[in-house]
Amino acid sequence: MPKNPNSKSKPVKRDEPMNGAMKFFLAGCVAELYLLIVRRFYINGNAEQQIAWYDYYLKYLIAAGAVVLAVGAVLSVLWRQDKKKRVIGWSVLGAGAFLAISSGLVLWNMSTVTLLTVVVPVVMLLGILWSLYDRECALALTILGTSLIVLWVCRRVMSSIYLGTYVKVVVILYLVLLIATAFLAKNDKLRKLLPANADLLPVYLACGLSFVALVVALINTVAAYYAMWALAIVVFALAVYYTVKQL
Repeated sequence: MPKNPNSKSKPVKRDEPMNGAMKFFLAGCVAELYLLIVRRFYINGNAEQQIAWYDYYLKYLIAAGAVVLAVGAVLSVLWRQDKKKRVIGWSVLGAGAFLAISSGLVLWNMSTVTLLTVVVPVVMLLGILWSLYDRECALALTILGTSLIVLWVCRRVMSSIYLGTYVKVVVILYLVLLIATAFLAKNDKLRKLLPANADLLPVYLACGLSFVALVVALINTVAAYYAMWALAIVVFALAVYYTVKQL
C-alpha cells in the first residue's frame, strides 16, 4: 500500500510550536536563576561579597556579555541564509545582550534586580504564548503583559522625587504607542504579525483597557494598584479563553 505523504508532516507541525515554547521556558529559567544568584550574593550578601560583585564580577559579566553579543551578531549575519543556524545566532546574541544589559543595570542601581525578576518571567510567558497561541491572542496578551509591567513600575516609582518624572514620560510615550498599535491594526499595517483572517477585537480591547488603566495610574498612583489587579484578571481570563479555544 502507498504511504500517506502527510503522515510525517503533521507531527512535525504539531511539535514545532512546543519546541519553541520549551526553548523560551528554559531560557527564562536560566535568566531567572542568574538574577537570583545576583540577589543572593550581591543584594543580600555580606559587605565583602557586595564589594567583590560591585568591583569585579558584574564588570566582568558586562564584558563577557558584550563579547557573546558580538559573536551572536556575527553568527547571525554569517548564517542569515540558513534558518536553523540563524536562530542559533539570534539566541547567542540575545543571551549576550541579556547578560550585558542586566549586569549593567544592576551595577547602576541594585533595585533594578527586583524589576528584572518580574520582567523575565513575563517575557518567558509571552514567548511561550507566541509559540503556542494564535497571533492576535499573543499580541493582545503581549500588550496587556507590558501594560502590567508599566503599571507595576508606576505603582512603585512614580511617586519618587528622582525617577517620577522619567516614569511619567515613559508612560505617556507608551500611551502613544498603544494608540499607534490600534491604528496600525485597523489599517492592516500589522500583517507581518497577524494573518489576513485575524480577529482584531482582542487587540483593540487590549489597547483600550491598557490605555484606560495607565491614564488612571497617571492621575493617582494608589489607583494604579487596583488598575493593575483589574488588568491581571483580564489577562488571566483571556489566557484561559484562548487555551480552551486552542484545545
